[in-house]
Amino acid sequence: MNYKVVGGKKLSGTVQTNISKNAAVGLLCASLLNRGTTTLKKMPRIEEVKRLIEVMESIGVKIVWEGNGDIHIMPPEKFELKNLDLEAASKTRSIAMFIGPLSHMLDSFKLPLPGGCKLGGRTMMPHIQALSKLGIRLGENGDGLFHVEAGEKHAGTIVMFEASDTGTENALMAAAKIPGTTTIKFASANYMVQDLCVFLEQCGVKIEGIGTTMLVVQGVKDINADIVAYPSEDPIESMFFTSLAATTSSRLTIQRCPIDFLELELLTLESMGLTYSRSAEYAAENGRTKLVDLVIEDGELHAPPEKIAARPYPGINIDNLPFFVPVATQAKGKTLVHDWVYENRAAYYMEMTKLGAKMEQPDQHRVLIDGPTPLHAADIEAPPALRPATLILIGMLAAEGESMLRNVYPINRGYANLAERLAKLGAAIEAVE
Repeated sequence: MNYKVVGGKKLSGTVQTNISKNAAVGLLCASLLNRGTTTLKKMPRIEEVKRLIEVMESIGVKIVWEGNGDIHIMPPEKFELKNLDLEAASKTRSIAMFIGPLSHMLDSFKLPLPGGCKLGGRTMMPHIQALSKLGIRLGENGDGLFHVEAGEKHAGTIVMFEASDTGTENALMAAAKIPGTTTIKFASANYMVQDLCVFLEQCGVKIEGIGTTMLVVQGVKDINADIVAYPSEDPIESMFFTSLAATTSSRLTIQRCPIDFLELELLTLESMGLTYSRSAEYAAENGRTKLVDLVIEDGELHAPPEKIAARPYPGINIDNLPFFVPVATQAKGKTLVHDWVYENRAAYYMEMTKLGAKMEQPDQHRVLIDGPTPLHAADIEAPPALRPATLILIGMLAAEGESMLRNVYPINRGYANLAERLAKLGAAIEAVE
């Protein structure tokens, strides 16, 4: 699929933030811990969720996906990993989070190495090191598979190699069904980790320290219950629409924004001249996540007083960092964006130069953007990574003329019906073969 975009239009209207991709895939993986039926509410119809469902069904899980988005998950008596859908599994990095749950069903098994966004080398050391402290051994011998040995599990103390989101989730899911106390230090406190903790509490697992970097888990021997869970809204999608409004000088209302995971991003945009207002806080359907409605106003944009870089929560989210790039192209002065986490992602930011942006890349982790610059149309192949692909789309929506963004599968991994939703805001965008 490709997107044909006629840009240069001011947008207006209201858009609602969808359920988080990362929370959704985390809870799908965690549902494998439950021998009862798990119902996940309002799940986003995105490619990443579809790939995981294909993998789960291939190993014997029964899944019913209703028209309203609710997914009912019923595990088999025995998981059949010999039937695992390798093609679907190779397209998602989330397959790594099967290790924790499956280690409670099988003493040894193999899983494909993670796929997903092509962002350079992405270490699995946080998973390997954390799980080893619980007696779960991971190795590979060059065949493209993880070899997992999980016959001697025990509770323990983990110091995370880094504050990895998926690494912390894997450790949590492994600890959940190991009786005793497991302590996870230097844990990620990010939104998807908090969603997973809320789900595990529903399953009877006691967790202290939710929202902090130290989690204390009281594991249980078994989980066998009918669970209904509500994954929370996506702060990265809220940031996409915020960046879109700022880049196109549009006034947009963005509903159901998880404010605890956006405050530093909004503060940074405010330092760049963006004006906005926010409603009073209200609770998401999971009862824990705090939501607000944002109204993004126009503003005279300028470069921020400092460089923009991501940090573990509560810093700027690494997935939100790319959305500052299109904004910076319309801001007066020089903006330095430092993407220190990924080896190759900053190179994808430079695709904005094809739309007329004035940018330099001093090294593989930094881009220097000189604005404001009028953007023009271009024909661009979408970068093979979700967030860089969406920032190019924002640039095209701001650029005068007709652009083509080709092969938008990376965007569809994380966003449902995006073209239709943008069209309702007044964007001239069409999905074409």
